[in-house]
Amino acid sequence: MSSYILDDPRKVTTHRLVEMKQRGEKISVLTSYDYTMAKIVDEAGIDVILVGDSASNVMAGNTTTLPITLDQMIYHGKSVVRAVTRAMVVVDMPFGSYQGNSKEGIVSAVRIMKESHADALKLEGGEEVIETVKRILGAGIPVMGHLGLMPQSINKYGTYAVRAKDTAEADKLIRDAHLLEEAGCFGIVLEKIPATLAKRVANELTIPMIGIGAGGQVDGQVLVIQDMLGMSKEFSPRFLRRYADLHTVMTEAIQQYVTDVKNSDFPNEKEQY
Repeated sequence: MSSYILDDPRKVTTHRLVEMKQRGEKISVLTSYDYTMAKIVDEAGIDVILVGDSASNVMAGNTTTLPITLDQMIYHGKSVVRAVTRAMVVVDMPFGSYQGNSKEGIVSAVRIMKESHADALKLEGGEEVIETVKRILGAGIPVMGHLGLMPQSINKYGTYAVRAKDTAEADKLIRDAHLLEEAGCFGIVLEKIPATLAKRVANELTIPMIGIGAGGQVDGQVLVIQDMLGMSKEFSPRFLRRYADLHTVMTEAIQQYVTDVKNSDFPNEKEQY
């Protein structure tokens, strides 16, 4: 497997992401939720680390992203920021922290930025949250949008199926994408939508479109790190490519440790004082 050689150690910024789109360089994004993982991901050369509300699923074992709180997202954000020197760190605004009104949204946004020291925030929705987006941007906080399948709205959808397959929903997504760009967002995540639609949006807008289950004709890709490292075997959507089988590697290592302890093979004479 060939590896990408990082030749630019400068901190990734919103301006640099737009430059990457302009010159056709794809943007790599992965989630991280803790110091140890984020340090490895950053040193490997990732462009953007998303502290996703998917922590609710992969870190806390919830079935949806809805239960995770603002305080918990700040905790995860702090942990990641401490580990990172190059990647841009974007923190998800959790469900219930901005849906009420724009005042609630700006208070939540300021808390995340002040307490986590993140570089930017991400929130879901288009026209429904545009006033909140504008208010957060007005406070000098960079915002990334999120359209298509929006996990915080799972109770409205009732399913994690592909979104915007019909004309009406596709047209709304296009309008929402333009609204977010016009408001000042530096990028948008497009989740689980037809590849042809994602390509159209990426071509129409000047800001980067980051896809997850949105085909390869967008400006970058994002995956949940536990999924792409194969730490779980249960989640297998079509868009997921596993780059390792850490579930097996970790299981075998732990089993060997248990065996060595039970058999008094660990520690040996060289592993004690």
